[in-house]
Amino acid sequence: MNQLRRFVEFVLSVVIVWSTSAGRLCASEICCLSVLSPRIVESANYGWLFQSGECNGAESVDFDDSGWESVDLPHDFQVYQPWVEPAPDERPDVSNPAANIKSRLSARGFKEMGCGWYRKKFTPPAEWRDRRVLIDFEGIMLVGDVYLNGLRIGGTDYGYLGFEIDLSGLLLFDRPNVIAVKAETGSPGNSRWYTGAGLYRDVSFIVTDPSLYFTRHPLHITTPDVSADAASIVVDGEIATYIKGEKELTVGVDVIDPAGVNVYSEVTTHRFRRNVRVRELRLDSIRLENIRLWDVSNPELYTIVATLYRPDGSVADCVKQHFGIRSIDYSPEFGFRLNGKKLLLKGIANHHTLGALGACAYPAAEEKRIRLLKEFGFNHIRTSHNPYSESFLSLCDRYGILVVDELYDKWTRKSSGGRTEWMDRWSHDIPEWIRRDRNHPSVVMWSLGNELQMISDLPFNDWGVTPYKLQKTLLNRYDDTRPVTVAMHPRGRNEMTDSLPAPLALVTDIASYNYRYGYFPGDSRNFPWMIFYQSEANTSNMGPNYFDMDLDRVVGLAYWGMIDYFGESQGWPAKGWTNGVFDVSLEPKPMAYFLRSIFRPDEPLVRIAMVESESNDVWNDVKVGTKQLSSDWDYATGSRRDIYTFTNADEVELIVGGRSLGRRLNNRLDSSVRNRILWRDIVCIGDTVEARAYNYGSEEPVAVHREIRSGRAVGLVAEIDNPDWSSDGRDLQHIRVTAADADGRVDVRADIKLHFAVEGPARIVGVINGDMSSSELTVGDTRSLYRGTCVVILRAGHNPGEVKLTITPEGSEIPSITLPMELL
Repeated sequence: MNQLRRFVEFVLSVVIVWSTSAGRLCASEICCLSVLSPRIVESANYGWLFQSGECNGAESVDFDDSGWESVDLPHDFQVYQPWVEPAPDERPDVSNPAANIKSRLSARGFKEMGCGWYRKKFTPPAEWRDRRVLIDFEGIMLVGDVYLNGLRIGGTDYGYLGFEIDLSGLLLFDRPNVIAVKAETGSPGNSRWYTGAGLYRDVSFIVTDPSLYFTRHPLHITTPDVSADAASIVVDGEIATYIKGEKELTVGVDVIDPAGVNVYSEVTTHRFRRNVRVRELRLDSIRLENIRLWDVSNPELYTIVATLYRPDGSVADCVKQHFGIRSIDYSPEFGFRLNGKKLLLKGIANHHTLGALGACAYPAAEEKRIRLLKEFGFNHIRTSHNPYSESFLSLCDRYGILVVDELYDKWTRKSSGGRTEWMDRWSHDIPEWIRRDRNHPSVVMWSLGNELQMISDLPFNDWGVTPYKLQKTLLNRYDDTRPVTVAMHPRGRNEMTDSLPAPLALVTDIASYNYRYGYFPGDSRNFPWMIFYQSEANTSNMGPNYFDMDLDRVVGLAYWGMIDYFGESQGWPAKGWTNGVFDVSLEPKPMAYFLRSIFRPDEPLVRIAMVESESNDVWNDVKVGTKQLSSDWDYATGSRRDIYTFTNADEVELIVGGRSLGRRLNNRLDSSVRNRILWRDIVCIGDTVEARAYNYGSEEPVAVHREIRSGRAVGLVAEIDNPDWSSDGRDLQHIRVTAADADGRVDVRADIKLHFAVEGPARIVGVINGDMSSSELTVGDTRSLYRGTCVVILRAGHNPGEVKLTITPEGSEIPSITLPMELL
């Protein structure tokens, strides 16, 4: 093997010498030529063993784990735990106005707190010997400790951020090594929402040259000058070198355009002081013509390939980074501009979890949500209240979603992991966070915290001004291309009076108010430099909290909790938040179409929604509950209903049972009723209800929505969401199953339990329906229908082939079905 390595390096050195005199090969091609890759990144997601609870000695090499469960990552061990019903003597805790606590575990999704152990045995390949070997954890929820062969070698006190551990000199070659990880959820008070637990993100081995390599998150790519057809690109990098006697570093930079064409290639030499072992360098300054801009409609992505050469000309290390060429700017006059054009952030603020999958960061599940949000007109996500996964940001880059990237909830010990003081954490967390995320064009704002005014013991006792300034100073050391904010609620010093903004609101780059958008006009007059962003908006006031803002001047808004999620329950038996416009299985509720009529005004829409009840949920001193609506025409003949028609057209005609009730205008002058027309006390007759939307003076509808009364279910229908399902070991297939009548309509009354069985290279990882009050677990092989539908989620194996899913109703005459799928 060593002879092969020397031969490959000799070939590469010949190629490099040839390239300098005969039309040099680009650095990315040189990286591809290497049989022995200069940098190895190998997934460590597979082949773990898991045991829930305390296990004395589980870090030891000779610990008996023969009875442990085999798992692959990502893995959230809390989703497997039973629901914990509140004890009869539990009372709501209303002492903390910043917490949504109805009982001991309501905020954490009624799952018990605790710990879990993971073990992985592996024998390092011989070619890793004498190289630098790292293990990289993208996160351990909520806190974690890592052991190698019985020795604690690292861990995390804030599980939303990643870390790496250098294993060089610790590994045993030619024999098995044991990596052991203990993950703990902390106490119920260590989070205000369901966090999940365990190794919920990717784990990787990284192998590099031991004496010359790029450091962690090494590249910093900025585009300081951007026009419609040209841009300057600055590439900075951090390099570690331990080669004695050398005074120069040679680095190659290549730029690959969105079509995969190499449009720039250069090798430069950099002098340095020999006693500096880790150094930051300006690797290159580039001017590109005929560029393709990144924006929300055309998210064009370029790639930087950076190659580090040894003194003999061979390749020591090679890294690549996707980026986008775009400009952003903010002003009190226009709010936000992307590439010089005004753009309003139309967004969502949600937690990081993924329904039935818990906290497991599956890219396929993240992509499914992003595609759904794009379909309904969203262009923005606020990562409340912690950094999301790296794959999430890459998907936002790819789909053109603008991100407000948030680091913390509260600046307190218990809200930042619970094991260490927050004042001891932030100086460690900020560099990791910013260096990881700064090259993503989707990220347009940094947020350091959330609703801090409700905390009485902030450091320095000055409303958070000093800790904010300290954090921002460090943040700007790693990125100064985006504004920095803190989401605030209430925005004033005294929530009971119309006071001046808290001092923190006056020093942040962007004034981010949760719910209190009504203060924007007055604060703007008093403090004309302020730029406003509604960092949370509530469903109950949807419409006015959008239209009543000065849309020409504000940055935009993020609606809170638009996708239902586990945790932050308003009370048992609901297992979590229920005020979204999409249920926890990602089925749109009627209010999703009202929001779509706002966010996509140029796309004609009409939607029928029957009023069933009204929720009076209050959260953080704000009414968040709204009317519970249904689009199912399933009411007794002669009964009466209030009916909404949501539309962005000029007029709507409502037809019930074949009889027209006339046309009504969409009153765009009144934000409280704009895009929603209420038809009161309508008698339910016939089998159909239909809404037709018109433009003024037209007899042809521009949009139609019809609901037809369904019959009783006679069969099941199953639909896949991923026709290009990949056998990469972690791709997902979401299958929505519905109970259908003889005409193929969903029978919303069907609530039968289904059993699932899989044949082939795949397995079930989640089962879910939209009923947040259900006591069925989101794992296993059974699930009941809710309003006639549910979802089963399959995880791909590593081998292509046919997968068959058999679905069998329990206690029903409806026949079983088998759904064949091809795993590519």
